[in-house]
Amino acid sequence: QDNNPRNAPPRVQTATGSGVIINEQGYIVTNNHVIENADDVEVILHDNRTFKAQIIGTDPSTDLALLQIKAKGLPALAFVNSNDVRVGEWVLAVGNPFGLNSTVTAGIVSAKARNINILRDQYAIESFIQTDAAINPGNSGGALVNLQGGLVGINTAIASPTGAYSGYGFAIPSNIVNKVVEDLLKFGVVQRGVLGIMIRTLDGNLAKEKEIDITEGVYVDSLLQNSAAAA
Repeated sequence: QDNNPRNAPPRVQTATGSGVIINEQGYIVTNNHVIENADDVEVILHDNRTFKAQIIGTDPSTDLALLQIKAKGLPALAFVNSNDVRVGEWVLAVGNPFGLNSTVTAGIVSAKARNINILRDQYAIESFIQTDAAINPGNSGGALVNLQGGLVGINTAIASPTGAYSGYGFAIPSNIVNKVVEDLLKFGVVQRGVLGIMIRTLDGNLAKEKEIDITEGVYVDSLLQNSAAAA
């Protein structure tokens, strides 16, 4: 028997995640990290129908991707205004954790506008909705919905010492998702304005250092050369 690994056939790696159908034309939102570097993307619906998916566009800055499958008349989730979501409100997380299809977990909105420095993009945008609904590997790209079934966010990350659920899940707010989807459909890329300011979060220590009377908000640390802010 030849145990030389160089003669072994290449291994095919398969990763799974979740997604949300956002309209009847087969458009699906998921996380960019779910489909990043994939050779093929396959979508399995709740009724077990399987489709090859086309990647319409991606936005690493928000970790979102837009796919499309060739199917009509699909059930879709409507966006709601994520600014209206309140801390303490009940929400449901829907997805495929550990490959367990169509799993629903419940929790509350634990916090809003969380920045956890998980996205490694130069222009990363993080303003996560934090929830204690159980979110595990495989939930990425799935829906966070309110009790009326409206799409509040896209489940994206967990904070965990073990890699599995420990009470802290994070979802991209639907208002950010909506903006990204509209731009990917219209322009193929996401259109953004860049002010050109470097900011720091204001807290008691920074306020004392800079002799400022307020402790909430942001402190403009510096301006980028040749930027709109500098002008």
